Amino acid sequence: MKNNSNKFTKKIISGKYKGKVLNIPSKVTTRSSKTIVLESFFNTLQFDIVDSVFVEVFSGSGSIGLEALSRGAKEIYFMEKDRDALRILKSNIASLGASDCYVYSGDSFTNIKEVVAKLKKTQQRAYVYVDPPFSIREGMEDIYDKTMALIAALPSEYVEMVIIEHMTGLEIPNKLGNFELKKSKKFGNTTLSYLIEE
Repeated sequence: MKNNSNKFTKKIISGKYKGKVLNIPSKVTTRSSKTIVLESFFNTLQFDIVDSVFVEVFSGSGSIGLEALSRGAKEIYFMEKDRDALRILKSNIASLGASDCYVYSGDSFTNIKEVVAKLKKTQQRAYVYVDPPFSIREGMEDIYDKTMALIAALPSEYVEMVIIEHMTGLEIPNKLGNFELKKSKKFGNTTLSYLIEE
């Protein structure tokens, strides 16, 4: 959705921030999750994420993590590298007056270690939503290989579930580290795959 000031926006679908408008980066910078994908995801896990810790890797505008917060998640960890996306993410958090949001700027493949260390220190399990840039983008050819390695290295004792939003043509292995593929759901060019501890 584009508003009159040439900014891209989307609204929070449900919960305490329902109807609040979030700015999203231009599609050149990051790829925003479709509303239909978001609705399906939150319909699937609507009760599970209440009072949970939610980690959004490659978070862009933070629309997924902020939707989770709106629906009752207690803490959100955002991870984003792109400077413009980071600026918009921080402004979206501020516009909601949202607390319990932690932003890790820089390379997600490095920062995930810091997030895992925090989960370990607080003895919490998290839902980890991973939405890498599509590998068809220039410079992103190995993004999925690196993403699979990131997931495989996650300690399952601190992860409730891993959700990957990816290109429909990508085959997710049945097993990644201590996680196994539970189900996948297609939405045109985008697929959501759910992995749980085996």
